[in-house]
Amino acid sequence: MNRWRPRAVALCGALAGTALAAMMLLTVADVVLRAVINRPIRGMFELVELLLACTFFLALPAAFLRDDHIVVDVVDYVAPRRVPVLRRLAELVAIVIIAVMAWQGWKTAQGTLIFNDVTADLEIPKILYWVPVLVGLIGGGIAAAVMAVRPGSERSRVERAVADAPGQGRSGPGR
Repeated sequence: MNRWRPRAVALCGALAGTALAAMMLLTVADVVLRAVINRPIRGMFELVELLLACTFFLALPAAFLRDDHIVVDVVDYVAPRRVPVLRRLAELVAIVIIAVMAWQGWKTAQGTLIFNDVTADLEIPKILYWVPVLVGLIGGGIAAAVMAVRPGSERSRVERAVADAPGQGRSGPGR
């Protein structure tokens, strides 16, 4: 892994983790306040919605850079030699899908900014909801592109596990 990748992963993880912790703490506080003094936190839904967007989308680049995706390994054991090609193909498809999502998100965010849309309860500018979404999508697209062009020597742990599984890949002593 390049030297910058662990730093980017750590930054994305810290930002997403902070948003997740804030979301959990606000939820606990809301439940306690509602149960004890019947005074829930005003605008809780809007705050959780914003923090959820931060949690998911700011973690997206880290998931690509760490190669931490959910993997369905149906093909891996049937045709292990094709797995690297299929993984690169999946990475290219992911880049295209993320680029389209970022483009459409950008268009929607522009409309939100032009019309000064705000949330109903707390009047939070809706553009603030789009900032983590667009940062995460653009960062995720860049991370996916980086991973798609990485050298073949930087195989993922999934590819190594398939290649090293009994009856797959190389066999014999010294494998």
